[in-house]
Amino acid sequence: MGTTSEPQHRASTREWLGLAVLALPTLLLSIDMSVLHLAVPHISESLLPSAPQMLWIIDIYGFMIAGLLVTMGTLGDRIGRRRLLLIGAAAFGVASVIAAYADSAAMLIAARAALGIAGATLMPSTLALISNMFQDAKQRGIAIAVWVTMFSVGIALGPVVGGALLEYFWWGSVFLLNVPIMVVLLLAGPRLLPEYRDADAGRLDLTSVALSLATILPVIYGLKELAKDDPGLLPVFAIVAGLAVGVFFVRRQRGLTSPLVDLRLFRNRALTTALVAMLFSMLIAGGTYLFVTQYLQLVVGLSPLRAGLWLLPAAIALIVTSMLSPVLAGRFAPAHVVAAGLAVSAVGHLSLALLGSEGGLTQLVVGFLLVYAGGGPLIALGTDIVVGSAPPEQAGSASAVSETSTELGMALGVAILGSIGAIVYRSQVTVPEGTAAGDTLATAVAAAERLPGEVSATLLASAREAFTGGLNVIGAISTVITVLLAVAVLTMVRVRPAAPDDVPVDDTVPARSAS
Repeated sequence: MGTTSEPQHRASTREWLGLAVLALPTLLLSIDMSVLHLAVPHISESLLPSAPQMLWIIDIYGFMIAGLLVTMGTLGDRIGRRRLLLIGAAAFGVASVIAAYADSAAMLIAARAALGIAGATLMPSTLALISNMFQDAKQRGIAIAVWVTMFSVGIALGPVVGGALLEYFWWGSVFLLNVPIMVVLLLAGPRLLPEYRDADAGRLDLTSVALSLATILPVIYGLKELAKDDPGLLPVFAIVAGLAVGVFFVRRQRGLTSPLVDLRLFRNRALTTALVAMLFSMLIAGGTYLFVTQYLQLVVGLSPLRAGLWLLPAAIALIVTSMLSPVLAGRFAPAHVVAAGLAVSAVGHLSLALLGSEGGLTQLVVGFLLVYAGGGPLIALGTDIVVGSAPPEQAGSASAVSETSTELGMALGVAILGSIGAIVYRSQVTVPEGTAAGDTLATAVAAAERLPGEVSATLLASAREAFTGGLNVIGAISTVITVLLAVAVLTMVRVRPAAPDDVPVDDTVPARSAS
């Protein structure tokens, strides 16, 4: 696996213009993610979802993407990556309109699930096409850095644009942002993007597709249900069942001529370590982002637009570190660059662990900035390690595995850390008798508006303190995980200088594939 020793074709102007088109889905999906978190209080007020429903609204999208990314990456290898990208773009636009006009929590959950299915076609297609269009290792590293940067730009623009929309329009308007971007992609894609498919790809194994979904979704369901009061044994059974199906999935892949996931990819130690690091990094990022956005609006009391502006420094820091990482990896070992970034993130998470419920705006903004700044190297260099380690005909599968680790990590972060934060909140909040306000901070804020002054103030103080306690616990957990990831990257990823004719072996990645 990996790059070949033959000279690689260098990209022309057409490929770089094509990269601009491929950046659109990345920009869109990151905007969609950050916008929705800002819209949580507005959706809560309008549709009155329960706490589990609110978590489903937020992360069913990520779960469907994570469950189907490998399937869609393999499907793209078979039917054509450009074709799959355009089909997904059309479906994403339609599902966005349905989500914008959802009139119930159940309808919004269903629309978000449809968005996830469509979104699963976009990311592996874009990353696989980049791998095909930019065969030169150095150019590919730059192209992937640009791709990652567009994700960061979306995170930066999402809160500002979304905050402005939420300031003047209803919450559904944030989903309509997707439509014009998809229209541009559908018009420009056929003209600027070449088509790629694996001529030797076998048939898509539908049994493996079903097994992959039957592995991920029950586990996520169980984790989310455990956050409820008195969840019973059903969530535990769901988790065990999902893991058991996962064992069958892995065994089936080993026996197939054309597996859904080629397990040989994981023989590369650096690739596997990068995947695990990205999964856990995005896990803690997903849970942290969920609580930070709510803290700004419901604890500090900022409007959506002002909250979005306070999130800008962190997003800009992510853009800068993502772009600088390939340059630094040319001078220092990529593992050292990634580990240094994770150390910076750990300091940011520790700051959030020590945050108070009053006067903590500056501390929160600085801590969150450090979290994002430290994550840039891992996203940029980890993605290139994974994609650069796979042969061109498996670019779709490798891209899908890379995207699965990040999307599943983000979704798991909302489910696991969101559930932990909810448990801490419910255990600490003091709710006046007869008031149904103990489920979430958003419901407590809404309930306080209908209560007498002194009772309202007491409820708000208790709810905000309890919510901050949940954020503190998440910050502490994230600090520990990030430190462990930094140690793992330093000890497991060994990168050697690469001569022009070097070929990567199983447990190394040449420096050129991360620069």
